[in-house]
Amino acid sequence: MMTLTRSPEVIEALKNGTPVVALESTIITHGMPYPQNLEVARQVEADIRAAGATPATIAVINGTLHAGLTDQQLEDLAQAKNVAKVSRADMPVIMAKGGMGATTVAATMIAANLADIDVFATGGIGGVHKGAETSFDISADLLELAATPVTVVAAGAKAILDIPKTLEVLETHGVPVIAYGQDSFPAFWSATSDLTAPLRMDTAAEMARAALMRQAMNLPGGQLIANPIPAESEIAADVLAPVIALATAEADAQGVTGKGVTPFLLQRIFELTEGKSLVANIALVRNNARLAAEIAKEMCILRAKA
Repeated sequence: MMTLTRSPEVIEALKNGTPVVALESTIITHGMPYPQNLEVARQVEADIRAAGATPATIAVINGTLHAGLTDQQLEDLAQAKNVAKVSRADMPVIMAKGGMGATTVAATMIAANLADIDVFATGGIGGVHKGAETSFDISADLLELAATPVTVVAAGAKAILDIPKTLEVLETHGVPVIAYGQDSFPAFWSATSDLTAPLRMDTAAEMARAALMRQAMNLPGGQLIANPIPAESEIAADVLAPVIALATAEADAQGVTGKGVTPFLLQRIFELTEGKSLVANIALVRNNARLAAEIAKEMCILRAKA
């Protein structure tokens, strides 16, 4: 039997009809070293609390799916070794084996939905990798957005991806892609790109209404809120382009494939930008957490009025 455990804080919030925001855990186990990973995880949770919502960091611990971690569990996860990076395909296997797993976007969406959490904040979603026309390397995140009714707040798709193809796949599967406060689709570390976002909304209340309308119409899937990184924290796209191209060429030359591609590229970009990419990543995750809390609050208000 599948075991899902909500933290006491999450149980109380759901019981009282107050907002909850899910958070992924791969940024803790695969995104940065200890103790910086723990500091960032605590800061993002604090941002959500300061915005009036309850954080629910998602992870698999000893085979149990957790929606919300205690501070001790958060610290243990930050120091854990050999934690599996789980998505839809392998999360059940890791749980059945009693293992430890950090959740990707797709896995976090699944867990949030099981735990009755409507909104999830992340950094950037996965998508179509460059060269996918021959490698067929497409993230499970895209199909999860088409299937699971969770609002995902991200700074667009990761800039290492083929973003035009990523948007095409999302369109094919009927996923609403909504830019917050601008017409341009944000490009992760950069606030804007030369791509026009399919949809635009300017308030958290509008986004909450759209999510609830989708549910009322019994449409499958969630919605992607593309929230631009704050201007003071961004790295210009023209600065990043040659860095991404070099890192991608190195990955190809070294035969890096599958789940290894994204961590390899992010690490090389971190090295080539002398750490600036990680600083920007932290800023955008915190920015997404704050917006997610606002959307979750508006959803609770609308439900209370219904």
